[in-house]
Amino acid sequence: MEVQVGAASAFNDPGRKVFDIGGVEIAVFRQGGDFYAYENVCPHLGGPACQGKMLPLTTEAVQADKTSIGREFSKVQMNIACPWHGMEFDIRTGRHPFGKNYRLKPVKVRVEKDTVYVTVPANPLG
Repeated sequence: MEVQVGAASAFNDPGRKVFDIGGVEIAVFRQGGDFYAYENVCPHLGGPACQGKMLPLTTEAVQADKTSIGREFSKVQMNIACPWHGMEFDIRTGRHPFGKNYRLKPVKVRVEKDTVYVTVPANPLG
């Protein structure tokens, strides 16, 4: 079932909105003008993964001699951190940056004439 969730122009970039549609929580993210949607269920322990902090991927900056020069923030990868245990997921893919077995369940999202639509999953995780 496809459901209209609002105007694309009403989403911050980067930003997110979480919707309860018939008992299924779906988060819709906007990043770089593109839209992504996931079920709001962390694959770790079922927490509300999509309601955590949005932050850029943080990595260690390493020189050629393999010494650290500190931490740096990604200019392209924005993550969502599950508020229960801090597991992070790439907003564009739903995947954990280093544990490829952990992934948010994607939800079909589309934008037409400034209106955002999601397709509610037939078999939700929640």
